[in-house]
Amino acid sequence: MTEFAQLLVNGVVIGSYYAIVALGLSLIFGILDIPHFAHGSVAMLSGYVSYVIVSYLNIGLILTVILSMIFAAIVGVLLEKIAYQFVQDGPIINSFIIALALMIIIDNLSIIFFGEDQIILPFAKETVRFLGISINTIEIYLLISSVLLFTLMFIFIKYTKPGKAIRAVSQNRDAAQIVGINPRRISTLVFAIGSSMAGLAGVFIGSIFALYPSMGGTLVMKAFAVIILGGLGSFPGAIIGGLSIGIVENLGTAMVSSSYKDLFAFIILIIVMIFKPNGLFGSKEL
Repeated sequence: MTEFAQLLVNGVVIGSYYAIVALGLSLIFGILDIPHFAHGSVAMLSGYVSYVIVSYLNIGLILTVILSMIFAAIVGVLLEKIAYQFVQDGPIINSFIIALALMIIIDNLSIIFFGEDQIILPFAKETVRFLGISINTIEIYLLISSVLLFTLMFIFIKYTKPGKAIRAVSQNRDAAQIVGINPRRISTLVFAIGSSMAGLAGVFIGSIFALYPSMGGTLVMKAFAVIILGGLGSFPGAIIGGLSIGIVENLGTAMVSSSYKDLFAFIILIIVMIFKPNGLFGSKEL
């Protein structure tokens, strides 16, 4: 029983960073209709930059997370300004091609500047045991950060003026523009917020697991699986979808083999899509 509980806790940890990445991607894809395949690569790049910052400045986890989120937000805005804004009003295939190109460019730049070896952020980890279950301090910080992020994002989207403007653009871009909302500014804001979540995930991925140049593609595919599983545009869907995939992956790895880790997420996605084509929570407006 304790072993099963340990597997569940580990699955929740993995699912938490899936959910963080997926929530940022859901904002960008659900609101702007941009299949931002470079989102996972932004998380990876933020993790690498965090590694450099920590190595030279020897700062703590919290400050590293803040700097990583700021860096990722800047990268996201630059990608939106340099590439996506010119094709945003065109066919979605244009954004799709640019997104793939950006992912490849970022991944290859990471190889050039950081090499091909795996990197782990050098934060000290202390193991905490409770009722026979082990969890380290970095994982605890990840779980706390996840809950805090999801709560703040819900409040921001539902109750603040910029959040309401984002919802208006997601529901009807033309009508929002008529009442004085600038869709271009909203696009920039959405990329900044969504990419900052990738920056948050990048630090924890690099601290708990490892960073490597090709991880961006796998990570963004998992994020797409999460938002499709949970329901495009659904906040609860991104959270539950991420946790579900994390738990299924971890249980499948323990019971079958780690060689098939990336397979389990897409098996459960196919099963859910057969019976609930709109995802667990359906496609909802924010």
